[in-house]
Amino acid sequence: MKKVLKITGIVILILIALIILLLVYLAIKPMVPPQYTDSVVTGGKIEAEYIKNGTYDVEYLEVGAMQNFKKYEIWYPAELLNGSKKFPVIIVSNGTGVKASKAKAMFEHFASWGFIIVGTEEEYSWNGFSAEMSLNYLLKCNDDRESIFYQKVDIDNIGSVGHSQGGVGAINSVTDTKHSSLYKTVVAESPTNTELAKSLEWDSDISKVNIPIMLVAGTGKVDSQTIIPIDKLNEMYDLVKQAPIKVMARRNGLDHGEILYSVDGYVTAWFMWQLQGDNEAAKAFIGDAPELCNNDLYVDIRIDVTG
Repeated sequence: MKKVLKITGIVILILIALIILLLVYLAIKPMVPPQYTDSVVTGGKIEAEYIKNGTYDVEYLEVGAMQNFKKYEIWYPAELLNGSKKFPVIIVSNGTGVKASKAKAMFEHFASWGFIIVGTEEEYSWNGFSAEMSLNYLLKCNDDRESIFYQKVDIDNIGSVGHSQGGVGAINSVTDTKHSSLYKTVVAESPTNTELAKSLEWDSDISKVNIPIMLVAGTGKVDSQTIIPIDKLNEMYDLVKQAPIKVMARRNGLDHGEILYSVDGYVTAWFMWQLQGDNEAAKAFIGDAPELCNNDLYVDIRIDVTG
């Protein structure tokens, strides 16, 4: 009997050890594939161009923070260290379980196109607090003669992006924080629908958005049945009445987690247009024949330009 109990105890200990190893693996496993820019399928010339890495070499800096999100993680063009050029900014709100350290490849990609990217290890990004603190930190650096970012931040071109819970956070960052008025554009990827978010006590008001906004999601089971069903996505889109331009689309056949990086070609093009004045990138969304409207990989496309 004692032998059986001993063997059972060993088996239980092994199972516990395996579970711990699995949890550790999941905690550090990247949510964005390191080489995703080479593997994501694209359906248009512009999308294919902007899914590639840009021309800038990228540097990385992290700074500890006395907050629950632990640190500021900043990716930036190496060229920033020399000369006086100012660079536009993208502030990131994390999706649930997707800290900045698990999406490095995506942030490096943005920085390679000439953006300063600020992320954190925030687990509860929905209220926009970590986004506000990130922007506030960078603004302080811009005024600090001892900082590498001194007078290198283009404060007239700041964007916000978030996925899932982070989509709610991105909306809150541009509508309900101290520096909301500094944002020029926002992208919400597979944002948690308003009804579900409210049940989770993740309150936001997308009707307050008065800057260009892009909403993207997937047609996969999790997105289409739970996180952001098409009727809920349309509801959110319709509530946006003050934005001079708004865009909505769903990536066909892809689900919640994949949306984080698989729509990056158009997300990058959007930021290049909105924050860097890239007219070629703009053709994905406006003009006589916006590429997005003719891309078979996307469905449920809506584009409204009022400004």
